[in-house]
This record gives sequence, structure tokens and C-alpha cells, in this order.
Amino acid sequence: MTTESRKAVHEQVIDGFGAVRVVPVDPVADLDLIHTWVTQERAGFWGMLDADRERVLEIYTYLDGLSTHHAYLIHRGDRPIALFQTYEPAHDPVGECYDVQAGDFGVHLLVGPVEGATEAGFTGNLISVILTYVLADPSRKRIVVEPDARNAKVIARLLRTGFELGPEIDLPEKRARLAFLTRDAIRADS
Repeated sequence: MTTESRKAVHEQVIDGFGAVRVVPVDPVADLDLIHTWVTQERAGFWGMLDADRERVLEIYTYLDGLSTHHAYLIHRGDRPIALFQTYEPAHDPVGECYDVQAGDFGVHLLVGPVEGATEAGFTGNLISVILTYVLADPSRKRIVVEPDARNAKVIARLLRTGFELGPEIDLPEKRARLAFLTRDAIRADS
């Protein structure tokens, strides 16, 4: 089944950006795309540079079987532009590294390779879609992220978005920097 024919979990139109769809990952059908993205040098902080196709399939098949973790492709028009993952921190190794609060909801984002010139506002629009989707569920009170602590570019982007930095933590695969964005902080910024 192609991603175009899969039912979207979220659809949104952003003026000047276009139609965006969030569709669940199909580990088999999306394997080539995901493997290509996660093994590019630009995705080094994703932690899968040396993963072969079988390993990527194993990881995304495992995620697909969990009720607490989900993987999605974000499409702009008919083109995939990002890999987006969600998780419940209480059911993830990150939850062992901080005091999980009711309503915490974790996200990961890998922006796909850019074709052509960089587009002003692209990442901001993508983050807007993610926030709209995640916070459509009123039980989600705080977004949790944990980028690699060395990823200064992403940490700066999180700060511009309104995230507050938490402590650095040690996860099995990396030294990470926790950051949090509350629903109330988003409302105050609106």
C-alpha cells in the first residue's frame, strides 16, 4: 500500500506551505525510504548510520507492534518530507532518566533530505504541524524531546520554538539533552 493511499492520522493545510498529511509508517513498504534517510551522514544524530536494511526493518517492525510508540511519515503534497516518531516516556528508556509527569508525550523528528534551495520557514511549518497533531489529544500536557547533546543546531531550534532545556541524560545509545514544551507555554506564545 502506498503512503498516498494510507489513511492519514492528521491532515492540515498551512497558508504558503501547502497540504500536509501524517501517515503511519508501514515498515515493509517504507523500508527503502527510511533506510536511505537514516543512513545518510546528515542523519548522524539519528544513530543509525551503519544500520543495514534488515536492522531498519527490525526496528520499525518492532515499533509498529507497540501501543506506546508510533512512527509516521509526514508528506507535503505527495512527497515525504519527514520521519516523525512518538512515544510515551513512561514506557521508554528516557522515562528512567527523569521524573515523568502525567501528560508527558515524547517525539522524534528527522527531516528528510532537502531538494534544491533551503526554504525559509520550512522547519517552523513542520513543527507547527507536529504540535497541532500531538496536542489535539487534550491528555498530552507536555512534549518531551531528547536530542543528542552535541546537536547544537536542533537544540537552538527547540529553544526558538519555546522548549525549556532540562538536564543532560545518558541513554543507551547517546548522551542526550532533555527539553520540554508545555501546552501552557504554547498558549502563552500564541
